[in-house]
Amino acid sequence: MEGKKQMLATLVGCNYAGTPHELRGCINDVVAMRDTLVARFGFAPRDITVLTDDDGGRGSSPSAVLPTGANIKRALAEMVSRAAPGDVLFFHYSGHGTLVPHRRGHGHDGRPDEAIVPCDFNLITDVDFRQLVDRVPQGATFTMVSDSCHSGGLIDQEKEQIGPSADQLAVDSCTPPAASARARFLPYATVVGHLSGASGVNASHHVADHLLALFGADASAKFRHHDNAPSPDGGILLSGCQTDETSADVPGDDDEEAAGVGGNKACGAFSSAMQAVLAAHPAPVSNREVVSRAREMLREKGFEQHPCLYCSDANADAPFLCQQQEPAL
Repeated sequence: MEGKKQMLATLVGCNYAGTPHELRGCINDVVAMRDTLVARFGFAPRDITVLTDDDGGRGSSPSAVLPTGANIKRALAEMVSRAAPGDVLFFHYSGHGTLVPHRRGHGHDGRPDEAIVPCDFNLITDVDFRQLVDRVPQGATFTMVSDSCHSGGLIDQEKEQIGPSADQLAVDSCTPPAASARARFLPYATVVGHLSGASGVNASHHVADHLLALFGADASAKFRHHDNAPSPDGGILLSGCQTDETSADVPGDDDEEAAGVGGNKACGAFSSAMQAVLAAHPAPVSNREVVSRAREMLREKGFEQHPCLYCSDANADAPFLCQQQEPAL
């Protein structure tokens, strides 16, 4: 008898409270997503791992495990290790993103690579996500939502379905987001400056030297030897913006620009748009439709970011999180 399909999720929200890099809506994003996974997609609460950096003082269901780089990678590795063919795996990240320039003698196209910024600044890069997806069993799917700046392309070498190369964007028609919204972006120099104080390595060195000095084997695989080609996979990335764009963190107030994107609760513009799309379409919607409709909603609200989709052709038109149509009565 065929085993029941598993639905597994890892949700990460980093608000960086009490630091110069503080955000407001990231933990709210993953709390809302956890509720949606349970109520709409049938995930069991016990199969959802939540990592947040709050202290529990705001009633947002704090996590017992901080979202450090090592803890995030460990949670994702454990989720993948439990997976079997046919299973549905989901990862939602809300927090800062950054771009990492190539070290001299590394890389082949000269373009910087994308990374997310855990609460301890131990960067997780597109190479790490590529390697993770390559370990997903054939026939299972790994869907990743990253509501962070420069999140386009966060699964290295995944095929672009919606993005700057796959279509033409009406960027000129967009107006800037609300002045009170903050970009979920840390400049490379800020990341290096933060790490150099702890690593003891001169700030003129590449971020790899700081990360290897501080985190050793827990540093991104991008900065250690790796030589593996991507394999056909079930990786699906829904990014909050293009590689060259920022994603907005919307404050929780009555600001007119925020209304309808997050209401009165702080949120990520893309995470909130996704929630609105899913709420407005109770029937299964494809990955392509989720991204396209979220794009249109953000454009109408004046947010200057363009969500993107990276996956195989088949997964582009597959239902988001493999939701099945309810049988007619």
